Amino acid sequence: MESPKNSLIPSFLYSSSSSPRSFLLDQVLNSNSNAAFEKSPSPAPRSSPTSMISRKNFLIASPTEPGKGIEMYSPAFYAACTFGGILSCGLTHMTVTPLDLVKCNMQIDPAKYKSISSGFGILLKEQGVKGFFRGWVPTLLGYSAQGACKFGFYEYFKKTYSDLAGPEYTAKYKTLIYLAGSASAEIIADIALCPFEAVKVRVQTQPGFARGMSDGFPKFIKSEGYGGLYKGLAPLWGRQIPYTMMKFASFETIVEMIYKYAIPNPKSECSKGLQLGVSFAGGYVAGVFCAIVSHPADNLVSFLNNAKGATVGDAVKKIGMVGLFTRGLPLRIVMIGTLTGAQWGLYDAFKVFVGLPTTGGVAPSSCHRSY
Repeated sequence: MESPKNSLIPSFLYSSSSSPRSFLLDQVLNSNSNAAFEKSPSPAPRSSPTSMISRKNFLIASPTEPGKGIEMYSPAFYAACTFGGILSCGLTHMTVTPLDLVKCNMQIDPAKYKSISSGFGILLKEQGVKGFFRGWVPTLLGYSAQGACKFGFYEYFKKTYSDLAGPEYTAKYKTLIYLAGSASAEIIADIALCPFEAVKVRVQTQPGFARGMSDGFPKFIKSEGYGGLYKGLAPLWGRQIPYTMMKFASFETIVEMIYKYAIPNPKSECSKGLQLGVSFAGGYVAGVFCAIVSHPADNLVSFLNNAKGATVGDAVKKIGMVGLFTRGLPLRIVMIGTLTGAQWGLYDAFKVFVGLPTTGGVAPSSCHRSY
């Protein structure tokens, strides 16, 4: 005989499964039916499922409905990582535009912009508060494009190289896997970034050149042609590839050490909040190393994009070898450390939001399968 609970809903909304969701459904239906029989000795008139749902204002989900999690290394996984990279890089770089503006001007004109504090003072006096955000549009667009390629392709290349190496060699040479994957991703990411970076530097370091991206881009093309947009690609690779290799490899290593030595419980038993805190801390420390390694090339990029027809030799002669390593470095350490920590925090927060695990801390032997 058909049970009262089954007669109240269509057959496709229930099954004989003993899953937690079917158990909860049984509880709801049994409680409703028991209450109805207690109030009335005679069976209540049967209502259609549609009228019941509309009257109660809720929708019963099928116990056999598949989960909505993202399968690891599926197209949806790489799409999520790509979008997470857009958020992490685009938003953070746009936020630190004032710091980047002062840093670029200190690199281009150290006689005028002698220190961080004086640099902010000069900009405030000459351009007002609005001047601190000059170039924010090319910054947002450029680093969003870079972040999409950087994080999305890193996940892809790390998985690909891990599969090629196999479990044993992946565990043994995991740092090389991180370095190779991040370098491969950054080559592609910088091709996307370079045109925006060229316009950004010109807008930020030459007052009156343009207000931003909309008028700066056509002015730059008119002045130097489309080829000029990629004049700084080689120095950009020189800056960003070591930076990204350090950013990803050191982050993975630092996070692994934090879970191994500083946190008593395995990562799987840690709360998501704690995992995101580890991501930020690991990212900040990694960012300090990144700033030091990539700083000479950063000075070259700023110089070349500011001076029409300049070469790397001209930059070295003008700035000097010591200046390449030291000019604007303290500010860049603060900026890049904060930036990198925030990027990893945002990136992993988005991964958690869509149901993916945070980055790092997984046993090396399973790196090629789970992340």
